[in-house]
Order: sequence, then C-alpha cells, then structure tokens
Amino acid sequence: MRRTYAGPNSAPMSTKTEAVPFWQHQHSAEIHLPALAPIALPVMHFLTVTTCPPAWIHHDLYVFRNASMAFYVGQSDCAFARVWTHLHDGFKGRSLVGKFIRNNWPRAMRFTIELIRSDAPAFQPGQHNRDAAERILIAALRPCFNTTHNAEPTVLPDRYISPNETVAYPRNMGKMMREADHAFRRAQSASAW
Repeated sequence: MRRTYAGPNSAPMSTKTEAVPFWQHQHSAEIHLPALAPIALPVMHFLTVTTCPPAWIHHDLYVFRNASMAFYVGQSDCAFARVWTHLHDGFKGRSLVGKFIRNNWPRAMRFTIELIRSDAPAFQPGQHNRDAAERILIAALRPCFNTTHNAEPTVLPDRYISPNETVAYPRNMGKMMREADHAFRRAQSASAW
C-alpha cells in the first residue's frame, strides 16, 4: 500500500513509540540545538511511505535512533531516498545501519527515523553546510555506528543484536514492509479508540 505523509497538522499518532526530538537527547547538552521541527517517524510508519513527499525532498540529514540514543547520523541530497537505500542494502550486507534494523526486527519497528534540513537555524554555526551540520549532529548525539567525527561513539547496549551477527529473519524487504504496514494500521486503529 502506498501512502504519503499527511503533514505536521494531521491528527497525532499515539503509537507509544520511543520518539523524542533529537535535540532533547542526553548528549545534546554539549551543543545548543534549538527546536527544528524535523520529520520524525517510527520505522513502521516510514516503511509505509514509499514515495518521497515533495515537502521532504530538501531534507538532507537523517538520524536512526530510539528514545535514549542515536544509532546513525548521515547526509545525502535527499535523506528520504538515502534512508530507503540503507534499508534495502541491509539485506545485501552493504549498510551497517540497514542490517542493524533487519537484525533487530520487529523491535526496530519502533525506532525513529528523523529527516532534517541542514539549512535549519541550529546549523548556523556551520553556515548551513551539510558536512558541518552532520558533524554537529554527530558531536551532539554520539551515534553508535558513526566512527568518523565521533571521538566517543555510544556503546551499543547488549539488548540489541549487532549488525555483525547473522540472522535469517526477516528474509526480504517486502516482508518487512508488510509487517510494518500491519503494525502501523493496528497502532492507528488503537489510537482512534
């Protein structure tokens, strides 16, 4: 099923996700990051949005995280497309964060993907340069899987399966997308009550 994002003024989704704006992360006290209003979706919701909404095209930074830590920070001309590449490449062993999502499925459905613009006010110190904005995020969040520009990566807790482990489930992206769609619909119907 193909869906597009309804937008920030749509009815809030109460799926009890672990979503917390990245600037409220425990490590961000070192760097002042004011509210940016990034796009933040649980992975289960992101997997139901297969076409990049026009309003998201200029978001060029992305964060994979849960409520207490960031797993990975990255950048691209279109963060939406790059996140999808990571997710697909996780099945081919070409993306560490993509394989991490796959290895921790279905728990990873409740992880959050944030899409952010490098021209946001918080990145003024880096003159809105995408590379500088990425370094600011990495310094603030200390993501587990970023090694460049990250002197002290957060240690991945034992409760998660490392991306270096071999797992057999889920076997393909289509199955992950169907499970995410089912979970997302269930969460939406539960929030309607």
